[in-house]
Amino acid sequence: MAKFASDDIMDAALDVVINNADKLVVCEGQPASYSDATTDKGNGGDALGETSVGSGDFSKADGDTSGRKLTVAAQSGITVDVDGTADHAALVDDTNSRLLTVTTITSQGVSAGGTMDVQAYDEEIGDPS
Repeated sequence: MAKFASDDIMDAALDVVINNADKLVVCEGQPASYSDATTDKGNGGDALGETSVGSGDFSKADGDTSGRKLTVAAQSGITVDVDGTADHAALVDDTNSRLLTVTTITSQGVSAGGTMDVQAYDEEIGDPS
């Protein structure tokens, strides 16, 4: 039996991120919760630095293999608050204290007081199979 989901269904999920993400947080390790993502490493969390994001930092398109994808624009000059190894990026909704998405990034050592960049990346929702 064939399966189908309209692009509108997948876009609605991606719109939750577009309409609510207000911060990209660079982390050491994969945060499991909003608190992990927004609390500095050394104080019980994973955060190394953060930058504000808004709806203009996101775009939707057809997925690379199927479904739909959300491209998160590259972020440059992110202020580093804590020394560590940046290996994850988390999108959070501060208003509702929600962790929305987490992805791996190219691992890099960072130092407090410095800055770092995060390359553009995609979050993809595949067609039903």
